[in-house]
Amino acid sequence: MSDNKTDTTWEPPKQNESGRLSTEERNELPSSAFAFPKERKEPLTSASHVKDALARFDLVKDVDPQQRDLAWRNILKAAKHYGIDVEEANWHELGSHPHTPNPAH
Repeated sequence: MSDNKTDTTWEPPKQNESGRLSTEERNELPSSAFAFPKERKEPLTSASHVKDALARFDLVKDVDPQQRDLAWRNILKAAKHYGIDVEEANWHELGSHPHTPNPAH
């Protein structure tokens, strides 16, 4: 993969887009189905998974900024594919406000 800031690794998986994945189904997914492909974290197999990846993005541990940049581009590509509008301009904004209306966040 080149260092181009627009490159992604995400490709829509060839499967049912119901949003539910069994452990076996998740294990069978290609790395290209994940926001973080090297770590196989945050599958992007449905609109609900994309929303979950956005909500949990700042909780993913043991990844460097380059991996986060790639994951962000993958999430944006998946969001477009599934018709999800992403308000944040970059992943640094994800932790700047709560993802739920709970004031404890």
